[in-house]
Amino acid sequence: MGKRKGAKELFEGRHFDREVIILCVRWYLRFELSLRDLVEMMAERGLSLAHTTIMRWVQHFAPEFEKRWRRFAQTVGGSWRVDETYVKIRGEWCYLYRAVDRAGRTVDFRLSAQRDVAAAKAFFRKAVRNQQRAPQTITLDGYAASHRAVRELKAEGLLPADTKLRSSKYLNNLIEQDHRGVKQRIAVMLGFKGSGMRQSRSPASS
Repeated sequence: MGKRKGAKELFEGRHFDREVIILCVRWYLRFELSLRDLVEMMAERGLSLAHTTIMRWVQHFAPEFEKRWRRFAQTVGGSWRVDETYVKIRGEWCYLYRAVDRAGRTVDFRLSAQRDVAAAKAFFRKAVRNQQRAPQTITLDGYAASHRAVRELKAEGLLPADTKLRSSKYLNNLIEQDHRGVKQRIAVMLGFKGSGMRQSRSPASS
């Protein structure tokens, strides 16, 4: 495992001060701003930037910032609300699996070309691995494949046998509202520009 870069080393060779880079990346990730919005905002501060420069900063620094921010993140609760929605990747549709806890904190997410048992199991494996613990309660909507995935993972031992599985449209309103926020952010970005997904038809039509 490679040694984590220090702050000075992380920004080495950049033409702009690290404060400018951090500000642009943080604002882009935190608020519903487009790259061109940020170009205009920086121009008002006397800085001439191309939108492609900010895009490269986001692509390069966001994963590293996430690792560092994660150290200070609050531990998510043991009650997970899980749902999937669809988003566009390079103009093609794929499914976004997400989970939040009862306080609305993000547990994990995963993109998938399919919406089936295998995709749901892959999402739960990733979430449990990253959280380093299994949930006590999982709340789903009525989609049968996700329920089957939980049952199979219990049988395989990845999820404890006493993990409570429930189906509640009302309780899952929390994550459905959260999906809307994600989609609003994607709309400002004009869709994701890259992924390993290949999906030719719209999930909305399936």
